[in-house]
Parts: sequence; structure tokens; C-alpha cells
Amino acid sequence: MVTEDLVMTIEKPHFTVKLYRGLLEVDLKEGVKKELEEVVEATPILRGSLGFLFQSVIPLDVALKDIESAELDEKDQVKIKIPNRRDIMVPLDPNESKRLVNKLKELIPIEKQKELERMLAVARAAKQRANEIAREKAKVISESRHERWKAGGPI
Repeated sequence: MVTEDLVMTIEKPHFTVKLYRGLLEVDLKEGVKKELEEVVEATPILRGSLGFLFQSVIPLDVALKDIESAELDEKDQVKIKIPNRRDIMVPLDPNESKRLVNKLKELIPIEKQKELERMLAVARAAKQRANEIAREKAKVISESRHERWKAGGPI
């Protein structure tokens, strides 16, 4: 993510929470989990295939468009719900938790809307391309029939 997109940073003794306009990043600071996190994040294939296994051990980066909800639990800790994944619990102070949840609730709908617009644009482009292919195919068939007619053969 670009540094200009950084919205909020919360430093804790064992981890750092960085909120960007489109991404929530929770990074560990030390130990074996940190080394494992670096390996998984550096290798896209591992990230995709092993990410599900390590999500309870290693906090992976989460696109805001993928977050279902961000809430405070009964202990005022941040609980982030992500479809088809375990919920992420971020242990912060009550004030930090409230600030983060409020900012997430502000940014998540914006990112979901951007994703919807992107998907609609892709669908429109695909439909337009399919129409162009159909027109080109019809043109080729028409030209072929015209050539056969000129040659006196069956159409």
C-alpha cells in the first residue's frame, strides 16, 4: 500500500495495526510467528493456499472490501468478521478499539462500493467484447455467403 493511503497506525508491544484506505494490516513484531508471517506474505502461492491454515496464528493483511463487519466485543476488543474465515480479534485498549472500529465502519462501505463498480465495469467490458465478437462473426459469415453467391454456388 502507498504510504499516503495510511489512515491510522496503532503500535503495541507485540504487533502493529495499520489501517490503509483499502487494507487492514496486522503485523507481528518478533519471534517465530513473525518469521513465518514474513515467509507466507512473501510467497503469494503460500499465502493463498496456507493462509486459511495460518490465519489464527498469523494475522494476514485483509482488504477492507472483504470484511463483513467490524465490531467491539464485550471486552471492547475489535472483532472483524470475514466470510469463510475465522474472525480476527485485535486486542487493543478501549479507546483505540473504538477509533479503529469507527474508522473501519467509515471505510468499508466505500471500498465495497468501489469493488462493486469495478465488477460492473468488468461485466460491461465483457459484454461489449462478446457483442464485438458476435458482430465480427456475423460479418465473416455474411461475406462468406456473398462470395459463394457471386461464384454461383449454394448460399
